[in-house]
Amino acid sequence: MGSSSLAEVVDRILDKGVVVDAWVRVSLVGIEILAIEARVVVASVDTYLKYAEAVGLTAQAAA
Repeated sequence: MGSSSLAEVVDRILDKGVVVDAWVRVSLVGIEILAIEARVVVASVDTYLKYAEAVGLTAQAAA
């Protein structure tokens, strides 16, 4: 496998997209102290719109 340039990596990410989904909950003695939910999507606009309809995000994408 050859090495990839930064431009090739960025092009691949924008073409295919990357989703990072994280959820953290901190509780002490059954009492929730902190809850963090994060969802990061990195994709080109074309890729996002292509898949947004499939997951029901077209109303949000159009806004």
